[in-house]
Amino acid sequence: MSGPTALLATFAEWQTADFDISNCPARDVLDRVGDKWSSLVLLTLAASSQRFSGLNRAVPDISKRMLTQTLRNLERDGFITRHVFPTKPPSVEYRLAPLGHSVVEPLVLLVGCAQANHAAIREARDRFDADAQNS
Repeated sequence: MSGPTALLATFAEWQTADFDISNCPARDVLDRVGDKWSSLVLLTLAASSQRFSGLNRAVPDISKRMLTQTLRNLERDGFITRHVFPTKPPSVEYRLAPLGHSVVEPLVLLVGCAQANHAAIREARDRFDADAQNS
């Protein structure tokens, strides 16, 4: 088995009564990679290493507090590394770790799919919302 068939079989195994859902790999990893800011930060770092201010400019609507939290979470999960340079004041640079590089290709495919289907998805939402208001 390969592709979607293998993935569906794995998902069926995860749904068995003895599977600990708190250890679900899909939920655990996708919660991090798929959150509102992590994917944008990972894609930014895929292009080049960045300092905090560069990341803040690349994702202009993220608050400094949220960027700090996102970077900590990504570092904790092993997706990025933090490098401190002994300058005055200290300079910090963020880079993708090998684990981060491994998620970039699927993330690029997902973002491409979102971009290609965005208009259709918005139209579907509008139709659904209009139908819900008329019900």
